[in-house]
Amino acid sequence: MRYFLADIMQFEFHRALAKTSGCTEALKRCSSYGSTAAGDRLNAMMQMGQSRPWPEALAALTEQREMDANAIRDYFAPLEKWLQEQNRGKAVGW
Repeated sequence: MRYFLADIMQFEFHRALAKTSGCTEALKRCSSYGSTAAGDRLNAMMQMGQSRPWPEALAALTEQREMDANAIRDYFAPLEKWLQEQNRGKAVGW
């Protein structure tokens, strides 16, 4: 379960840090490298360690207390759009 949740969370963390760093491009092209605002937010979450409940640590980074797997879809949105164009008019499925 830990690895499954880690896969979801990495996209959510990336989206939150990209937003904090001011990236306006597609999520897959964003980088928070060099952003002190993103670094401060990540540091605030990491400093909590296990001293606070995980929803509080999540909120320190993402401003939400609940997990949101939509970040994965946001990241792969350009691929999804391309696949829809490629499959337009074709039977999809078995």
